Amino acid sequence: MTIAAGLDLRHYTHDDLPEIRQTLLDVHADAYADRLDDPFVQRFPWFVDHWGGNPGFSCLIGYDDGEPVGYAYGAPATPGREWWREFLDPAPEASRTFSLSELMVRPRWRKTGASRLLHHGLLARRDEDLAVLSVDVRRPKVQALYESWGYRKVGERQPFADSPLFAVMLTELPLPD
Repeated sequence: MTIAAGLDLRHYTHDDLPEIRQTLLDVHADAYADRLDDPFVQRFPWFVDHWGGNPGFSCLIGYDDGEPVGYAYGAPATPGREWWREFLDPAPEASRTFSLSELMVRPRWRKTGASRLLHHGLLARRDEDLAVLSVDVRRPKVQALYESWGYRKVGERQPFADSPLFAVMLTELPLPD
């Protein structure tokens, strides 16, 4: 297995979505191969287009010898409308937020450090004060991984009727090394 630190990391923006869209869909299909019959999982192309349609969209894809391993992407939150706000009163004074929508690694490269490399690599380029993400509450190991990276759970929400219940997790930027 290739060591994650040797990945070729490539950054993409909103303008690159037509070029990378199929790669994002292919990695997702591999990562969720055991749940492709789930209606919420099937809506993933809509989420790619929704997030990629944001002018501030930022994506980092890792490649191993030209093969996509995984990616992390998101976009800046609209000031004052960040979806973590309902859980914190008062909100932190420094509250410009980057919303991390997806962090996905194909099964073959899991447990190699690729997820950390992609996550940290994407957020290292950000100048916001905070990063927020959501994680399925039925995935406590994934939540624990994010906690090990400095996130804290601030609440739970179900953003769509067919979505799982998610833990809303927040961290300050820049991330500690």
